[in-house]
Amino acid sequence: MNNSTEPLGPTRTPAFAARLQKRYAAERRFKYLGMAAVGFSIAMLLFLLVTMTLNGLGGFQRAELRVDIDLSSAALSLDPTADSDAVQIRALESQGLPEVVSFSAEQSLGEDAAEELNTDAWRSVAERIIDDPGILNRSTQVWLPASNSLASAYAGDGQVQLQPLAQQLAAEGKLAERFDVGFLARSDATDPQLAGIWAALKGSILTMIVTLALAFPIGVLAALYLEEYAPKNRWTDIIEVSINNLAAVPSIIFGLLGLAVFLAIFPGFRSAPLIGGLTLALMTMPVIVISGRNAIKAVPPSIRAGALAIGASPIQVVFHHVLPLALPGILTGTIIGMARALGETAPLLLIGMRAFVATPPDGFTDNATVLPMQIFLWSDEIDRGFVERTSAAIIVLLVFLLLMNGLAIYLRNRFEKKW
Repeated sequence: MNNSTEPLGPTRTPAFAARLQKRYAAERRFKYLGMAAVGFSIAMLLFLLVTMTLNGLGGFQRAELRVDIDLSSAALSLDPTADSDAVQIRALESQGLPEVVSFSAEQSLGEDAAEELNTDAWRSVAERIIDDPGILNRSTQVWLPASNSLASAYAGDGQVQLQPLAQQLAAEGKLAERFDVGFLARSDATDPQLAGIWAALKGSILTMIVTLALAFPIGVLAALYLEEYAPKNRWTDIIEVSINNLAAVPSIIFGLLGLAVFLAIFPGFRSAPLIGGLTLALMTMPVIVISGRNAIKAVPPSIRAGALAIGASPIQVVFHHVLPLALPGILTGTIIGMARALGETAPLLLIGMRAFVATPPDGFTDNATVLPMQIFLWSDEIDRGFVERTSAAIIVLLVFLLLMNGLAIYLRNRFEKKW
């Protein structure tokens, strides 16, 4: 046997080294493409947020005129028997508050500028009187909404003949763009100076409550039954295929279903959050069922076997062990479904939730609209004021969506468990 040690030849041939370099180069290209895709997505998101913020900031402001009002000589008083602010406002109107405001505007601004005071500006004074009755006994300075014509002229649009007046009032400090606190507290109006988002925001909240209250428990129970109890036969396969298909059905189809079924059963609740929530629940439920089944299937079989081994009943295994472990995954699907439902307009168009709503809904059966529908209606207006209000409403919708998703993510992380 020859024990001599011979030197080994090279383990890598030139061809092998070339192939290895190509593989490394392909991996680097894939890495750079992935980083570029992530960077592009972040850039587009930042562009969207910055654009909406810059365009929407003007929607949170309105042109206002500074008026000095002396209410001590107007002999106005609040009604001690009134049980609501609306009754108090009507009482002040009957006592001549609009005339007092008009006279004070003429004294402070001049006759021409006083004509450009918004016709409902006296309501702002009435609301301030209700908040602080003490101003009835003294003079005060208030900022009141200008007319839409003067606001457009102040912005450089609208009637050219009003622009000198707007510039003069601005130079004297009597006309300015001020933050409109009431935008989040008022309802829709035909004048962009008086339009608000509260009615649509409250309608969205009520609609989402109905959607979640129906879609989440029914979807979770359906997922539990199909995954834990349903026999594996042809009927179960048909149900599974149907649920998967429903998740991909266009949303307007669910609107047709709501129009044909729910409005036929409840004809008096057209444009109500109850009908809107029922329609959106049908659309959201398949997403929750599919994500719930996947989350339940991901629970290790050893969890079930261990629980059965220590004497737990099948019901206890499902609800005490399997469901808590699957809940984070179920909530992920719920987040996706609710986010989709919050931004829907097509199914709500068919059930009549595009009505002009001047007062916020008091319950689930009152006439209401939702934020996406309000944005759609305002975007169809040609008035510059409504264009800015549309951008502001989009910001409100995004903030509402972030808050809703943030709460769901917190709950998901709160119930998440390791095994």
